[in-house]
Amino acid sequence: MSMNTGTDPRPSEPVFATPDILRHAFEKRLTELLELDQLGVFILVLANAGFERQTFDRLQRPLALAFERWRRRLHDQDPFVTDAPADDIEVLRRLCALGFEHLGTTRWRSLGPWQLQFNPLRALRPPRLSHASPSGLYQAFDPAGFHFNKPFLRKEIFWQGSLAGVPVRLLYNKFPFAELHGLLVPHPEACKPQFLSRQDHELVWRIGAELGPRLPGLGFAYNAYGAYASVNHLHFQMFVRSEGQYPVESSCWRHNGGPVSYPVAVQRHEDSGSAWQALQGLHVAGRAYNLLYRPGRLYILERAMQGGCAHAAWTAGFAWSEMAGAITVSAAEDYLRLTESDLQAEFRRLAVTP
Repeated sequence: MSMNTGTDPRPSEPVFATPDILRHAFEKRLTELLELDQLGVFILVLANAGFERQTFDRLQRPLALAFERWRRRLHDQDPFVTDAPADDIEVLRRLCALGFEHLGTTRWRSLGPWQLQFNPLRALRPPRLSHASPSGLYQAFDPAGFHFNKPFLRKEIFWQGSLAGVPVRLLYNKFPFAELHGLLVPHPEACKPQFLSRQDHELVWRIGAELGPRLPGLGFAYNAYGAYASVNHLHFQMFVRSEGQYPVESSCWRHNGGPVSYPVAVQRHEDSGSAWQALQGLHVAGRAYNLLYRPGRLYILERAMQGGCAHAAWTAGFAWSEMAGAITVSAAEDYLRLTESDLQAEFRRLAVTP
C-alpha cells in the first residue's frame, strides 16, 4: 500500500480498502508525524493516540519520551516552544500541569439511551468559533482566519486525492472524539465557507456509497455554521466506528420506526434528493442543524442556534456527536456524577418548536 501525505500528495484510494488497512495507515502516519518534532504535530499525535487504548499502547513509549522533551523545552523557554503558535503553547502548558501519567484514554459509559464519553485531552482544544454567537447559517470565508489551507496544516494531512471524482483532503482531527476521526475537505482550494450546497451534499452521499461497502461503520457528520462548527471552511467529519451505532440510530426512536420521540426534531432520509429538500427548507428558515450521514441514509437534527440558549456548565456545547447522543465531557467529576436526567435537560434546552 502506498500513501501520500507530503507537500504533493497523489491519489491512493487503496488506503480505504478495508478497516484494517485504514487503521494501519492511520497509526503509521501518526508514528511518522511524531518524528517531525514540532509542537502542534506532537499535540495532534498525543490526542489521536489517547482516544483509543490500542493506539495509545502501541505509541506509549515514544509519546512519553516526546512528552518529556517538550516539558523540558517549555521549562527552558526553548525556541521550539516560544516560536510555536500561541494555542499550541497553551495546550502544552496545560498538558505539563496535568502530567503524562494522568492523561489516560477515552472512557465510556451508558446513561439510558445515551453514551457518555470522558476525554481529558479534548478539554485542551482551543475554542475557535465554538464560543461565538452567529446570527445566521452563512458567513463569508475569511482568508485571514483559521482555515484548512494554512501552510502549517500541511503536516496534519492524512490523505488527499480524489473521491467520487472530486478532489478532497482528509486531515487528522487534532482533538478527536470518534474512531479514526478525520476532517474531510472537498475542493479545499475553492475556499468555500461552512455552508452546505446541494453539490457538496450529493458528493458526501456518493462517497458514502463508494466507500461504505469496504468500510463497515463508515460515517460522515456535518456541523452547520451556527451549530458548533469550529472552522468556517467547508468540511465534513469522517469516522469509522467499529462497534455499535450512535444513539440516534437506535430502533427505539420514532424516526426509525420505534415508539419513542427523540428529544430534538430528527428527520431520517434514505434518498439524497428528499434530504436536500429538507436541508434547503432549513436554510430558507435560518434553522441551525447537525447532520449524521451513513451510506444511503441521513439524519438531520434540528436544534437551537449556537448561543441561543444557556448550556449547563458541564458542556462546552452540543455539536453533531452530542446531538446524535454520544456526549463528551472533559472533567472526570462530570463523567462520574451526570445522570440521564441531566442529559435530557440539555436536549430540552436545544429543542426548537415549529
